[in-house]
Amino acid sequence: MNITLGKPLAVSDKGRRSNNEDCVFPLSEIVSATDRLYMVCDGVGGSSRGEVASSMACDVINTFFLTFLKGEPDADFVNKAIQYVETCFDTYTNSHPEAYGMATTLALTYVMPSAVLVAHVGDSRVYQFRKGKIIYRTEDHSLVNSWLKLGMITPEEAVNHPKKNIILRAIQGKKRPTEAEVSVITDIQPGDIFLLCSDGVIEGFTDKELEELFSSRCPLDNYKEVLVEKCLNKSRDNFSFYLLPVESVEKTESLKQNFLSFLYSFM
Repeated sequence: MNITLGKPLAVSDKGRRSNNEDCVFPLSEIVSATDRLYMVCDGVGGSSRGEVASSMACDVINTFFLTFLKGEPDADFVNKAIQYVETCFDTYTNSHPEAYGMATTLALTYVMPSAVLVAHVGDSRVYQFRKGKIIYRTEDHSLVNSWLKLGMITPEEAVNHPKKNIILRAIQGKKRPTEAEVSVITDIQPGDIFLLCSDGVIEGFTDKELEELFSSRCPLDNYKEVLVEKCLNKSRDNFSFYLLPVESVEKTESLKQNFLSFLYSFM
């Protein structure tokens, strides 16, 4: 199988905040459909430099992938990349003690020929939409989501719960090590759209509203415009997202047949 993306689109906006502690990778100005690694990070810490944490995590993970990846990544590889980030955070805070406590969430996808690897830490999410329906969604590592899973609160209570921003996992330093939750998605079809987003997007949209948006057949730019407009109006936080459209999924047999047809044309 060979997965081909259309042109990805990204936004990272400070929204109603005074500064933007989110970061996306690659930067929206330089992204192309041939890129394989995509990330959205939401820095935690405010005065403890959450913006440094999110940007550093993106840079360090990208460097780790470029330097050490041989073949296709797996959960162990992703978590080694996170350990490297934790080491870099410690080095930074040793030199900048005012940044002690900085941390970041992570939403990551890596597009392989036959699957898409998804990893997340905290409450930044990854969605997979097919014909407007959510067929995959990461589960937040948050206090409210843990209460929801235990049946302590209802889904309705979770939406606007006063403690919904308390997360149970974040990338920090070696004193508080963490691991990403990693999945490998093999059910990929042309027309699927992956959405990576920080929790600022979730403040603006419920899952039902996202399904309504992605049920409309329109260019990817239209989805981007609606996401931005509604987040600016409804979210109180920074908001960042990546839209990854699956353009084609060519089966291995089709590739083989195309190659044989090419050879036969010269005989």
